[in-house]
Amino acid sequence: MIRIKQSIALAFSLVLLLNTVHVSADPLTKDNINKALKTAFDKYKGLQEGKNADYIPALAKVDSSIYGIALITTDGKVYTVGDIKSEVSIQSISKVFTLAMVMDQSGTRAIFDNMGVDATGQVFNSIVAIEQYQGAEMNPLVNAGAITTTSLVDGKTYDEIWGKIEKKYNEFAGRDLKVLDDVYQSEAETNQRNRAIAWLMSAYGHIKTDPLRATDIYTRQCSVGVNAKDLAMMAATLANAGKNPVTGKQVTKAENVPEVLAVMATAGLYDDAGKWLYKTGLPAKSGVGGGLIAVSPGKFGIAVISPPLDVAGNSVRAQNAIADISNALGGNPYDVSK
Repeated sequence: MIRIKQSIALAFSLVLLLNTVHVSADPLTKDNINKALKTAFDKYKGLQEGKNADYIPALAKVDSSIYGIALITTDGKVYTVGDIKSEVSIQSISKVFTLAMVMDQSGTRAIFDNMGVDATGQVFNSIVAIEQYQGAEMNPLVNAGAITTTSLVDGKTYDEIWGKIEKKYNEFAGRDLKVLDDVYQSEAETNQRNRAIAWLMSAYGHIKTDPLRATDIYTRQCSVGVNAKDLAMMAATLANAGKNPVTGKQVTKAENVPEVLAVMATAGLYDDAGKWLYKTGLPAKSGVGGGLIAVSPGKFGIAVISPPLDVAGNSVRAQNAIADISNALGGNPYDVSK
C-alpha cells in the first residue's frame, strides 16, 4: 500500500513538473518578446535596401529613416522598440478595416458575391484584371475591390460615410486618428487611375453609388496618419477575435474575422503575398506609406513602419523584422510541430 501511494505521489509530481516545463516554455514571455523585438530592430536598422514610394509625391518626402516596431498580445500587453511616435499614412492597410466594417454591416456574402475574394495575379491597380472577368474576380485588397468596398459603406452623404469609417478606425486603434492633409491633397491630385478604375467597376455594376465619391473617400481613408503602435493595436484587435485587447471594445464581429484574415493571407502583400505566406504563415497587409501589419491569431498583432519599399511595394525592413520576430515567438499558425 505504501508503495502504491508513493507511486501515485510520484506520478502527480511528474504531471506537475511537465506542466511547469510546458508553461515556462511559452515563447510569449515579456523577456522573450522584448529580446525578439530588440534583436530584429538592431539586425535591420542598418539595412539600406528599397526606396520610398514616389508615384504619390507626398510619400517621396517622408523621412526614410523612420523605423519602429510594436507588438501587442491578445491580453493587452504592449511591447515597442524604435520610433513609435512618427506617423505615416496608412495607405492600403486601411483596406482591411473598411472590409471588416462592410462585412459587419452587410455580411460576408456582400463581398464574396460582388467583387470576389480571389488574388488577381495582376498588379494592385490593374485595369486588365478588371476587364478579364468584368470586375467579378477581384478582392478587397486591390484598388478596384477596395474602392468598391468603400462604396458599400452605408450612408446618404459623404460626411456620413466618412464619419463611420473614421469612427471604426479609431476604435481599432484605440485612439483618435487624423487624416494627413498633405498626403490626401497629393493623392487626390494624382489619383486619375483610381478614378478610371472606379468608373469601370461602376460600368460593370459593382459600384452602385457615385464612383467619384467612393474614390475620394477611399483616397481619404488611405491618408489617415498612424504610428507603429496604432497599427499593432489594429492588428491585435483582429488577433483577438475583433476585440481591442486594451480598450476591451468589440470593434468587429468575431465571426467575420476568419474571412478578413483569409483575404489578408491570400492578397495582403501585393504580388508577393504568396511568398510572404510561404515564409511566415501570417495574414498580413502592407501599405506604400511604409507600414506592415501581421496577425498571429489568438496570440498577437505586430506592426513595423519603415518607408523604403521593395519592387512589389512592401517595406523591406518590416518584412524582415516581422518574419524574424514571429519565428522567434512561434507566431506561424501553420506550425504544428511544437
